[in-house]
Amino acid sequence: MARGGFRGGAPNMNNMMKQVRKMQEQMEKAQEEIQEKEFTSSSGGGVVEATVNGKKEIVKIKINPDVVDPEDVEMLEDLIMAAINDAMANANKYNEDTMGKLTGGINIPGLM
Repeated sequence: MARGGFRGGAPNMNNMMKQVRKMQEQMEKAQEEIQEKEFTSSSGGGVVEATVNGKKEIVKIKINPDVVDPEDVEMLEDLIMAAINDAMANANKYNEDTMGKLTGGINIPGLM
């Protein structure tokens, strides 16, 4: 009886391993797509715009020249930080949402 149960379990294990490999391939593809995607955010009503990629690298900063005031560099720094932080948050949320769909909401360490 135990033997019959074992034989019946082997195909299930093979199917499970196939599903795991398929999920792993889907996750790798999704990670590649995420890394190529760009996320742009602005602050100060569009005065400063920051773009980051899915690797969380800053790829572009755009500043409206009309707001560059040598007397108030601190405000410009704050606007840049706000735009970058928001763009990063958008990238993180997209990453979590995309990978969460594949993992069924299970948090896998090192994946996100």
